[in-house]
Amino acid sequence: MQNFSFHNPCRIEFGHGSIAKISTLIPPQARVLLLYGGGSIHRNGVYEQVCTALKDHHWQAFSGIEANPEYETLMQAVRFGREHQLDYILAVGGGSVIDGAKFIAAAIPHAGDCWLIVGNRTPLLSALPIGVVLTLPATGSESNFAAVISRRETNDKLSFKNPLVFPQFAILDPNCTLSLPAQQIGNGIVDAFVHTTEQYLTYPGDARVQDRLAEGILQTLIEVGPITLHDPDNYAARANMMWAANQALFGLVGLGQAQDWATHAMGHELTMLYGLDHARTLAIILPALWRYRFAAKQAKLTQMGRRVWQLTGDDISVAQQAIAATEQFFIAMGLPTRLSDYQIDATEAADRVAEQLIRHNRLLLGEKADLTPEDCRAILLTTN
Repeated sequence: MQNFSFHNPCRIEFGHGSIAKISTLIPPQARVLLLYGGGSIHRNGVYEQVCTALKDHHWQAFSGIEANPEYETLMQAVRFGREHQLDYILAVGGGSVIDGAKFIAAAIPHAGDCWLIVGNRTPLLSALPIGVVLTLPATGSESNFAAVISRRETNDKLSFKNPLVFPQFAILDPNCTLSLPAQQIGNGIVDAFVHTTEQYLTYPGDARVQDRLAEGILQTLIEVGPITLHDPDNYAARANMMWAANQALFGLVGLGQAQDWATHAMGHELTMLYGLDHARTLAIILPALWRYRFAAKQAKLTQMGRRVWQLTGDDISVAQQAIAATEQFFIAMGLPTRLSDYQIDATEAADRVAEQLIRHNRLLLGEKADLTPEDCRAILLTTN
């Protein structure tokens, strides 16, 4: 197991009625920027609960954060926050709203070019405090310090990380997820699944606790995934899904071992180029990448096959079956695993993604930093 340093300062409030705790979690003197996406929080009662919790605070709302938060929209929120001298951000939504909140929190006090925050190309001296009410479990962004921001005018979808944008608290009430449509639930399950495998399915590193944490998250998602789709009112299933998605990117799974993230690098480019949901790009790429990198990943694929999927047979057979089982799980969650399922030509997509990776200087990807843009092109060619 490799050396590591771990710190997570986010307070998590989980369960029924947790939104009411906002009233004491945000300082009474704070001037709050309430940030959210579309109108779903008005329909499911979350907005009303948040308003009640903020009744003794000064607050103003900014809505319209996109599913892939756009730099232009976020800069409107930055200007709004500066104009009204708001100094605390409350993000109500899923990963996109939370990622947007992290950028806004860093950008409002930033004196330079705010676009340079993305990609960690400028130092951050401060950031506004952030609180979160999670309504769509998927990314784990509610309790980590990473964010992904898009800029359509330049065809960029890039991440940044900084401990200054750790949320101070996250409210996780499974009731907030009961009205979500099946597509968003399926996306969330697959997103959390792939977040886990990006940290776990590399090569053996003798990080035994982390491996079993990953395997427990994967098994939980496999167990509760079908229930969350077919029985939307099942609180217990939604609670376990919500916690599994949080723990997938809380920070513990990847400690002390190599991590991959090549699937995400390619997936971000597909989303920017073709508008596919983030999780849907992951469902397309991950099985193809595992097949392409089979020799390098066989040991962990076999471990996953035996421990997670309960498969039997020789090592190679179990590893191959693990890939097939994972692909079938994605399909069962409503996410196709071929570019052709979206009427996208794999040859064109492979060429364009490779070009984007080169432009973004993503030249050596994967757990061993040996996956080139040409390798990524070859992987995508198999997804037709």
